[in-house]
Amino acid sequence: MLEPYKTGMLKTCDFLVIGSGLAGLAYALKVAERGHVVVISKTEAPLTNTAMAQGGIAAVMSAEDSFESHIKDTLVAGAGLCRRDIVEKVVQSAPDRVEDLIKWGVEFDIEDGSISKINLGREGGHSHRRILHVQDHTGAEIHSELLKKARSHKNIEIFEGYFAVDLILSRDFNPREVGSPRCLGAYVFNKSQKQIIEFYSRFTMLATGGAGKTYLYTSNWSGATGDGIAMAYRAGCRVANLEFMQFHPTCLYHPGERNFLITEALRGEGAELINSEGEAFTKKFHPQGSLAPRDIVARSIDAEMKRTGAECVYLDITHQSAGYLTERFPLIYKRCMQFGIDMTKQPIPVVPAAHYLCGGILTDWNSRTDIQGLLACGENACTGLHGANRLASNSLLECLVFSNNAAEYSLKNFEDFSVKTFTEHGYKNFPDQNEDEMIVISHMWDEIRRLMWNYVGIVRSNRRLSRAKTRLDNILSEVQEFYGSARLHPDIIELRNIALVAHLSVRCALKRRESRGIHYNLDYPFTSQEPLSEDTIINP
Repeated sequence: MLEPYKTGMLKTCDFLVIGSGLAGLAYALKVAERGHVVVISKTEAPLTNTAMAQGGIAAVMSAEDSFESHIKDTLVAGAGLCRRDIVEKVVQSAPDRVEDLIKWGVEFDIEDGSISKINLGREGGHSHRRILHVQDHTGAEIHSELLKKARSHKNIEIFEGYFAVDLILSRDFNPREVGSPRCLGAYVFNKSQKQIIEFYSRFTMLATGGAGKTYLYTSNWSGATGDGIAMAYRAGCRVANLEFMQFHPTCLYHPGERNFLITEALRGEGAELINSEGEAFTKKFHPQGSLAPRDIVARSIDAEMKRTGAECVYLDITHQSAGYLTERFPLIYKRCMQFGIDMTKQPIPVVPAAHYLCGGILTDWNSRTDIQGLLACGENACTGLHGANRLASNSLLECLVFSNNAAEYSLKNFEDFSVKTFTEHGYKNFPDQNEDEMIVISHMWDEIRRLMWNYVGIVRSNRRLSRAKTRLDNILSEVQEFYGSARLHPDIIELRNIALVAHLSVRCALKRRESRGIHYNLDYPFTSQEPLSEDTIINP
């Protein structure tokens, strides 16, 4: 048996944040006044799903709107699985969290040059205009401002190119420990030095984002591999509702572009989904047509593509003036033009793609998990807000609200959690793998993603899900064997994580014997009439 590698390398901090998106940065900025914060980014800090968010952030900001309306829209989209108490508190907190962004320097689009008149957009599932935005690159603008503040803060260190592998738990050093273990930090792989560093902290925040890369086609950035969910589950946390992967209805369909999102805000401004014959087809599936909730629109497109045999459908907004479109949606206009598509004169070819995971690590209002000292927020958490289907632009809001809650909890309980270090623990060190083994990793990765796309996609069946689980049982075993005999490498770490998250997602889908929200099963085409549907929880 090979001996563990005693790295002898450790770092300490008060707050360890794994992930550099909105949830992680907002938490870091709010706790930094109390202590030393370390933010871990597995690539470059600007590369996150947050930076790719186009639409905006939902909040009641006009006299014509109301908390009650936003709450109702969220509950309707969530298809009976939202926790009403959570929805109410999140919606009511939204204006204050928007104020946080404004104080941090985010400048939302305004009307008539007046800062008191924020330009509010509308998206699918919303009954009012309540989407604050910065043209069509809201996420990038928000992330840029917060990252700038974090980089300049004296108490925040950002480690780029550092990949968290597993959590450090108190029971690692005391196997006889009784009760809930405490999270002491994380084992982190320094990609450039190819070394493990042990980061110890009072609090550890998992904010690694979603898991869109478990699917063949996704709007997510390349690092969205479910890392936080996988680490938390391996450590002993419950996960829930992983069957609810939201498929965004409209990603650009082009051989040269696989994950460019065409924001729902286009449909909010009157864009219509049409087929290759120019026929608007979505009202055959829902009265709101192209502005129906995303799960319905995605299934409408899927059904239309299957009916016609077409490889895509089209989003037509040519009724709007060229001046308006280039000013309101400059990023989309520019990107489409790079591929010879002039959205002012022709419809945009689009297809659905895996977009947003509504399930994740089970957390409470304060972002606490099943493990002491371990917090989770953002897309890797299951908070009760989204239920069976996320309402558009509630995701950035969720990041802000729950990172704020986590920060308040951390500061209130700061003295109860000390930093404990153990210098004699280490991580295994194995010989370098050869190129043939790296090809195996690539093949397994591709197999998982195709399996999930074909068998756990927009429309599912018991037979498809059972086949997926059988194959994933074997893949997971193969991945574990491979991981246990090879030196750490970013591709191996990601493969290990997506294999586990894919497996957990299929297990969740098999447990849900109904169709609800995003999850549509041909063998259970009707929604259960039980007064309260339950989360699908997987215990470690």
